[in-house]
Amino acid sequence: MSDLLYLIKYLLSENPKLKEVEIPDDITNQKRLLRSLMNVRPPMPISDEFLKVQDKFLQEELNRKGVVDIKELTPIAKDIYLWQGDITRLKVDAIVNAANDQMLGCFVPCHGCIDNAIHSAAGIQLRLECNEIMKKQGKPEPTGQAKITKGYNLPAKYVIHTVGPIVYDKLSQKLCDLLKSCYNSCLKLADKNRLKSIAFCCISTGEFHFPNVIAATIARENILEYEKKSDIKVVFNVFKDYDYEIYKRLFE
Repeated sequence: MSDLLYLIKYLLSENPKLKEVEIPDDITNQKRLLRSLMNVRPPMPISDEFLKVQDKFLQEELNRKGVVDIKELTPIAKDIYLWQGDITRLKVDAIVNAANDQMLGCFVPCHGCIDNAIHSAAGIQLRLECNEIMKKQGKPEPTGQAKITKGYNLPAKYVIHTVGPIVYDKLSQKLCDLLKSCYNSCLKLADKNRLKSIAFCCISTGEFHFPNVIAATIARENILEYEKKSDIKVVFNVFKDYDYEIYKRLFE
């Protein structure tokens, strides 16, 4: 039995409600099913054997995608970089995850959000660690703060999770201040843990509807200000062409 089939069958066997799920014949859809099963799995104990096989499989997937080391990037300003691509490929000390206030990752199968991508690439251990943090905290994560976890199967050593502000209707100064707080909290936590590099996603601009240009402007201004008292290297990670052009213009 392949590692992929082992992982799928293990997760299916955990939940009697999934016993009717058919395993696809092709590898692509098998991988999609595995990711879906990982996404919906609640934070509960799991066997060491599963984690061993999962880690081997995820490392093979990472090697297939390719790791991008910050050392390979060209700065657009002193200690600041712009890179377009999958943040789960970046080899930095920490990547930033745009989390929700439950801080357990995205439970929607194969959802396109960065929270889903990071948890899927890191492995089941990431949700388990987040769950321990949230149980001790005893309440939802406040907007604008940050928590740090290991990176597990990511090339990044750590993940810094922050909950960005949600724009429901009209953008306000309070929401702008909360977004600024996200960047400050992540940078301070990185410095506290003596990290030398951090990669930021476009916090709040996706599912949370923060206007992209204003969000990028806040990010740029805040990080340039922070760099005056820190030598941490910062990567602005973007996925869409639109965001790449915004950051490119802001730093020209």
